[in-house]
Amino acid sequence: MNKPLLPEGKLTLANSPWRAEVELQIQFYDLDPMEIVWHGRYVEYMETARCALLDQIGYNYPAMKESGYGWPVIDLRLRYTAPARFGQRIKVAAAIVEWENRLCIDYLVSDAASGTRLTRAATVQVAVQMSNHEMCFVSPPVLWHKLGLTPPAP
Repeated sequence: MNKPLLPEGKLTLANSPWRAEVELQIQFYDLDPMEIVWHGRYVEYMETARCALLDQIGYNYPAMKESGYGWPVIDLRLRYTAPARFGQRIKVAAAIVEWENRLCIDYLVSDAASGTRLTRAATVQVAVQMSNHEMCFVSPPVLWHKLGLTPPAP
């Protein structure tokens, strides 16, 4: 298994070796009464990008369950810069920026045509053993392996 070449210092959306991007078109049902995307829809857009990212590393939700771990989101942060509007095409990028003790994913929602930033976001997920519902304080070896890394010795 080839190990990803990790950059020096902190991983970011721009330099993470584990990154995915999806393109979506804003639908009428996504709008609020002000005719801009309702703030809650951005979480759905992030989930679409997160699923693409997890598929890319071979550790989507069914694979997580099969490995014996659930990965609930325990923290979600969003920073809105500009609204998305009906018919607009957006890109949603997701990248893993931390994995040792928790799974941290950063997101960027931007206009597909201009690249203008619309929203930045981040989620934190932790491993929970499905058998006993206990939270793990370190990420299990299966995540490390899916990332192409060697887990630390116990």
